[in-house]
Amino acid sequence: MRYSNQNIFTNEDPIYKRYLKKRGLNLVNQFNTPEFKFPKQADLMNFSSIKHAWSMGDRYFKLAAEYYSDPAMWWVIAFYNKKPTEFHVNVGEIIYIPIPLETVLFYMGY
Repeated sequence: MRYSNQNIFTNEDPIYKRYLKKRGLNLVNQFNTPEFKFPKQADLMNFSSIKHAWSMGDRYFKLAAEYYSDPAMWWVIAFYNKKPTEFHVNVGEIIYIPIPLETVLFYMGY
C-alpha cells in the first residue's frame, strides 16, 4: 500500500549506468521519493490521537499492528511524532497514535 500510488521512473544517471553495465543490466526502475506533509493545525481537528507511553520493547511496527491492524503502517506513527526511528524515542516518553488511519493518510497527502 505504501508504494501503490508512487510513480516509477528509469534512473538515467551516468553513475547508475556504469554500475549497472558492470552487472550486465541496462537500466533500473525506481520509485519516486514520496512527499508527505504534516497535517495543518486545522486538519488535526478532523482526527484524534491516542497517547502511548513508550516502554521497553515497544516498536513502531507493533503499535501499527495493534492500532491499524497493519504493521507496514509503522511509518505513519513515526512521521506523526517526528521521530524517524525507535532510537529517537525514550522510555517513558509520550507518543501519539493518530486515528483513524484513512483520515490521517488523507491529510498527510497520501
